[in-house]
Amino acid sequence: MSAYEVKGGKGLKLKGGTPINKKKSKKFTSEIKEVAADSNPPVPETKTYVVRQKTDAEIKFQEALKKRQKDKISQVAQKSHKERVADFNRKLEDLSEHYDIPKVGPG
Repeated sequence: MSAYEVKGGKGLKLKGGTPINKKKSKKFTSEIKEVAADSNPPVPETKTYVVRQKTDAEIKFQEALKKRQKDKISQVAQKSHKERVADFNRKLEDLSEHYDIPKVGPG
């Protein structure tokens, strides 16, 4: 018998007495079968969609976003790769080096 083999058997033993067996009555199961046989196929519901109109402020905001995006794309397109690398190197030279120990106090 392996460690992963499932053992069949009784349910959990709970404190307080004998386990309660819940069985469906034959009457209940026969009622379910009758209802299932008598039921008609469901009628498809018609879905209504509400079209949301944008406000003037939302329209202006979307236009401003598009304009800023076009400006940013045009600025990136104007520079060559070489110019972008040169700008990046210049920016790095201006930064202080993070591993330098700052001098504090006299001496």
